[in-house]
Amino acid sequence: MDVCSNPLCFELLVEIGEGSYGKVYKAREVGEKQRLLAVKKFNIRGDMSETGIPAFIIREVALLRRMKHFNHPNIVKLLDASAVPVGRSLDLTLVLEYIDQDLSTYLSKVPAPGLSRECIKDVMQQLLRGLDFLHTNMVLHRDLKPENILVSSCGEVKIADFGLARIYTFNIALTPGVVTLWYRAPEVLLNSVYMSSVDMWSAGCIFAELFLLRPLFQGYTEVQQLQKIFEVIGVPSEEDWPSDSPVSYSVNWGPKNSCTKLLHNLSPDENDLLSKCLAFRPSGRVSAAKALAHPFFMKH
Repeated sequence: MDVCSNPLCFELLVEIGEGSYGKVYKAREVGEKQRLLAVKKFNIRGDMSETGIPAFIIREVALLRRMKHFNHPNIVKLLDASAVPVGRSLDLTLVLEYIDQDLSTYLSKVPAPGLSRECIKDVMQQLLRGLDFLHTNMVLHRDLKPENILVSSCGEVKIADFGLARIYTFNIALTPGVVTLWYRAPEVLLNSVYMSSVDMWSAGCIFAELFLLRPLFQGYTEVQQLQKIFEVIGVPSEEDWPSDSPVSYSVNWGPKNSCTKLLHNLSPDENDLLSKCLAFRPSGRVSAAKALAHPFFMKH
């Protein structure tokens, strides 16, 4: 099946994913380049004059278009976008660069004894560069997890899936139902206001996962997720508890003292960077720019 949307023509090869609004295909560009592409097809049904295009799709396209202009190596590229009205619905097609695996798949294939320190450093550095770029451009990702981080065959790391991202202003009230539970920052779990530091919490969880090859905090409810977090970082003081949270403070959330070493097999530099990413107070959490200047990345 050939689809030709000026200027990018492609042939759909195989379906590789399906979501509530549409499907993702692997495709090949028709013509000289023959590049592999990822094609996201959304079918938005209903009377468009009443419902309009779902906000998350508009956000994703708008943000990817903005990112495309900057062409950052650690952000997945949007190559083309087209919207075609079909009766009372709308067919929206996004064409992105194709990368055949996400970080979750990549980690599932790692042989014992795990990733080398150099490899962990390289993955984290690229991830943080992508995040620093997003945050500098006032974009929160809000759903950072291994499934939304792509790893190319030559080791390039790219942040993908901006369905939940949005451009933010300082302390804006944002929706709580974001970020997969295991990578969700405490302030989101506590229904408090949040900023770009939510992405840094998620990055800290991913950093730990690169060492462990499994998620650091695996809760199945929001309360259980908080308990798992406090088992590792300790229960914060009442002063640090967000005052706008509907969840009340209790010393019974978990152990009082945080571990000085969050993970036992890590070097002092590794533990220090991890603890700075996993600081309970968002204002005390390291930024992507500061994390990139951490001694962990400086030593060879």
